[in-house]
Amino acid sequence: MSDSNISSSSSDSASIATVDQNVGRNERIIDADQTFSPELRHWRDVFWLAIFIIHLIVLGVLLAIFGLNRFKTADRLNIDRYTEGFWENNNGLTETYWPKYAVAGGVGTSLGCIWLLLLGSRANQMMKVSVHILTTYLAVISVLCFWCEQFFWGVAFATGAALQFLYVIAVIDRLPFTMLVLQKAVKLVWSLPEVTRVAYAFMAVLLLWMGIWSFGAAGVVASSRGDLGRWWLLVVLSVSLFWTGAVLCNTVHVIVSGLVFLVLLHGGRNASSMPPNSLMKSLRYAVTTSFGSICYGSLFTAAIRTLRWEIRGFRSKIGNNECLLCCVDFLFQLVETLVRFFNKYAYVQIAVYGKGFNRSARDAWELFQSTGVEALVAYDCSGAVLLMGTILGGLITGTCAGVWTWITWRDRVIMVGSTAMLMGMVLVGLAMVVVESAVTSIYICYAEDPSLIRRWDPQFFNQMSETLHQRLQHRSARAREVLTQNQLDSHMQDTFHQVSQKVKAHVMRHSDRSWISMQKVEELNPGAGYAQILGRNTSLPFVYTRENEL
Repeated sequence: MSDSNISSSSSDSASIATVDQNVGRNERIIDADQTFSPELRHWRDVFWLAIFIIHLIVLGVLLAIFGLNRFKTADRLNIDRYTEGFWENNNGLTETYWPKYAVAGGVGTSLGCIWLLLLGSRANQMMKVSVHILTTYLAVISVLCFWCEQFFWGVAFATGAALQFLYVIAVIDRLPFTMLVLQKAVKLVWSLPEVTRVAYAFMAVLLLWMGIWSFGAAGVVASSRGDLGRWWLLVVLSVSLFWTGAVLCNTVHVIVSGLVFLVLLHGGRNASSMPPNSLMKSLRYAVTTSFGSICYGSLFTAAIRTLRWEIRGFRSKIGNNECLLCCVDFLFQLVETLVRFFNKYAYVQIAVYGKGFNRSARDAWELFQSTGVEALVAYDCSGAVLLMGTILGGLITGTCAGVWTWITWRDRVIMVGSTAMLMGMVLVGLAMVVVESAVTSIYICYAEDPSLIRRWDPQFFNQMSETLHQRLQHRSARAREVLTQNQLDSHMQDTFHQVSQKVKAHVMRHSDRSWISMQKVEELNPGAGYAQILGRNTSLPFVYTRENEL
């Protein structure tokens, strides 16, 4: 027992010493001369840049055709004749539904601007409201969908409410630390007013694209195509809008994280060593040499990150169900492999060093794993909390557009409401990404050189270090538990093998019997407790638990 305690305490001490060593590394392992160096800036992931631009051109033409074909006159371009044989006809007009999307754009923009305006004073309260209100909002919308006889959407929103509730329950103990990190990120962003101006500018660009997108989407809703045809076209348009919105959001992510990284590196925006025109340099690199990497990462990162959050939350609540735990662990390891090459921390590396996306993601993840900060990153739920706020903003936007559509055209309420919800999510997400950029920069700086965080906010540095100690101790305890269980299983297997050999030898000497009692097993192996072992194993031949036989 004492040896066990000594081993346990020494292991904990070793884990803490490792963290202390990481925290006490050299004051400068980041070469300031390499950040934003023009010599390191080469065009990256050009293939995906070309794909994105071609996609925008092709989609823009299609959106113009869909919208103009129903603008003021039904079938203006005379393309309905190509679909008369297999799609129903409809005399709807683009301008019937376009104003509904205009409302969605206005509501989404208003919510995004309110978030940015209240960033310094009410951000923490708004994030808490998002976490606690989202489940209720999803459940209410589910009930409304069932009331409108939209059973598929009712089930979808009910499932979303259940998953949201289970996730919050699973991570409820992590929320205090998460809110602390978000509060410090908001403090950092609020000290850089130019960051919010960048967000406003990109929101205006996104609104211009949404004007074109909603024009085409309104034409599709009003078109002569049947419900199935309309839905397929809307799905394609929605995927395109999601990618375009993600690209703009991640461009802001790169710009803001690059500026925040420099501020932390040089000790403040007014430091004498701070490079001039840092924001414009970050903006120029983000929309030129690094834009291909942003387009590439925007395709996959969000989906993989969301899947990882759900698996982590579910995995923490499985308990001792070994079969289910094995299946979930397999999925978790698969997703962890993908996260190694697709994670949001890549955008900081892209902003600072101008690397390609996959290399940036791999370098960031290896940095976290080599320093132990990965345990802290895994514990943090700031990205999930911001996503909840984004989804809530999208739901409010979709509700506003859906209610107006319900009053005028009830058979189109789901089509307009769901696509309007996506518009709201993209617009609100563009405001949320400002804070997320600061969070990713804080973690990268803490892993690269902890003294940067200590110089910026000593109290926050101590809180991060203490939480990291606790997480590493927790992982160490779990590792010891697994190791002990494996050793016990190995001992049980060896014991079982020895007993089986003795029992088989006894049966061979008494060939007239095909069984042996537990009592005889104890006689063959006195005091070893083998009968209890055999009682839990049915694979051993000739052994039956018949106490009254021989």
